[in-house]
Amino acid sequence: MNTSDVKALVFDVFGTLVDWRSGVAREAAAFLQRHGRTAQEADVFADAWRARYQPAMEKVRSGERPFMKLDVLHRENLDQIASEWGLDHTKVPAAELDALNQAWHRLDPWPDTVEGLTRLKSRYIIAPLSNGNVRLMIDMAKHGGLPWDAILGAEVAQAYKPAHEAYLRTVDVLMLLPGQVCMVAAHNSDLAAAQKCGLRTAFIPRPHEHGAMQATDLKPEGNWDWVAQDLIDLAKQLGV
Repeated sequence: MNTSDVKALVFDVFGTLVDWRSGVAREAAAFLQRHGRTAQEADVFADAWRARYQPAMEKVRSGERPFMKLDVLHRENLDQIASEWGLDHTKVPAAELDALNQAWHRLDPWPDTVEGLTRLKSRYIIAPLSNGNVRLMIDMAKHGGLPWDAILGAEVAQAYKPAHEAYLRTVDVLMLLPGQVCMVAAHNSDLAAAQKCGLRTAFIPRPHEHGAMQATDLKPEGNWDWVAQDLIDLAKQLGV
């Protein structure tokens, strides 16, 4: 596959570069234990919190509400989960829920992520094209050592993926053409939306993103430009 016209790589982050489920569950376990629940419930809590991710963004995409940072949406979703688990504001101080919401800022990268990004950075512009807001992405980069050239994505574009504006406004910020930018993701739907906008595409499977019983995105489901085992393999395929 010809790589000479690709100038930048943009990345999905949650699941593709970082293990959101383990990170959120780790901090949720301590929170739950402090409030009479068990650490064994932490994975279920993390999954329930994440399940509200797309519905919350859809209200923005549909125009039902103005653009809101993902930190705000995560915090609103946490209030809903806490209430359902009997841990609402009448039992848990708001400051403690605010602190738990910061778990999304402290997610650990997958083992290949930092090396792969570093190698790719030697030749290409690299930036997140995440639904996460700018400060969230900065904190996560500081925590995990992600060597970004820039922080791009939903807040900069004022649009949530898979809306076309999220991809095309990111390309515009980079002063490139869509075909000069490659979207890298572990989610086929993300790549499909990027491809419709004219971006190049690279798929990396993350078979444990949703835990041992994951049944989605285990293999490429589209005609993607590159399919790699991980970021290090992608770097090799791209000649770095």
